[in-house]
Amino acid sequence: MSIYVGNLSYEVTQDDLSNVFQEYGKVTRVQLPTDRETGRPRGFGFVEMETDAEEAIAIEALDGAEWMGRDIKVNKAKPREDKGSSGRSGDRSGYPRH
Repeated sequence: MSIYVGNLSYEVTQDDLSNVFQEYGKVTRVQLPTDRETGRPRGFGFVEMETDAEEAIAIEALDGAEWMGRDIKVNKAKPREDKGSSGRSGDRSGYPRH
């Protein structure tokens, strides 16, 4: 399982995020996605912890908490959707193939 952490300050580092979550258990991974064009953080991240129980405690404790001047959003990460699939076969013109 992975935890989604949103509404982060753009100043947050992976170490900052890891340190906050370590209060609730062992952090195994932290990701802070960056914008491809600018290289700037995108304002959200993902944290993985050693057990589901530790993750549940961290989510409960941190969701809605104020951190670095922002109210952060913390919840279970949802699986990434495949944006390339439209569910249609054929070409992308919108017209059925014959």
